[in-house]
Amino acid sequence: MPAMINIAQVSKAFVKNGQSLSVLDDVSISVQAGEFVALIGPSGCGKSTILNMIAGLIAPDEGSLHYEGAPIDTVNTTVGYMTQSDSLLPWRTVEGNISVALDIRDVEKAEKERRVREAIETVDLVGFEAHRPHELSGGMRKRVLLARTLIYHPATLLMDEPFAALDALLRLVMQEELLRIWNDDRRTVLYVTHDLAEAITLADRIIVFSKRPGRVVLDQRIDLPRPRAVDSLRTSQEFLEIYDRLWSTIRLEVANTPE
Repeated sequence: MPAMINIAQVSKAFVKNGQSLSVLDDVSISVQAGEFVALIGPSGCGKSTILNMIAGLIAPDEGSLHYEGAPIDTVNTTVGYMTQSDSLLPWRTVEGNISVALDIRDVEKAEKERRVREAIETVDLVGFEAHRPHELSGGMRKRVLLARTLIYHPATLLMDEPFAALDALLRLVMQEELLRIWNDDRRTVLYVTHDLAEAITLADRIIVFSKRPGRVVLDQRIDLPRPRAVDSLRTSQEFLEIYDRLWSTIRLEVANTPE
């Protein structure tokens, strides 16, 4: 099958203080429709840059990116992008924040209200429709951001450490929620994380990057059965074996990658 996302021999450098800083070097990744792929590697190795390229926000210096067979040469409005920053509008309610994307698209009022209601039910925020961001917990704010990302039905989700700011327990809860939602429609996901346990828990594949400039040093399929229960999965022998095997490989390959 043709790839949903195809990244071919992509390199990228940024200019800082008059000097060129190479971030990605000859990266090739192919992602099929419905795959959940985690990107993991040291800070500064270009993981977020990959997401920004797929979103059409920046272009590569070398190589090519295609989405559903077409080159990405403008902003990619068919993807949903959830970053780690909290971009909720403080003056808007939960309903108002979730409806932002539909407001921009000038969706008819009745249809907008229906989709907002469905999104609130999906992320389990019924009863909090009229609350403003300062009245919500960290986990609830992330649910609002997730609902806002999902509401215009993007075919692909780009997620850049979306739960990194949460404490360990809340992260587990949000991982469970994301798996529940993903299991319902199996849309394509590219998920950036520094947490190997999180990557194994969520993903079909884990792509490991070297130190900057980022190169793909490992592309590992995670053959754990789905659906996955976050609470019990991490104590299973299968999970522990995968974790140990991946960690030993990642530690050696990343450490041995030249600057």
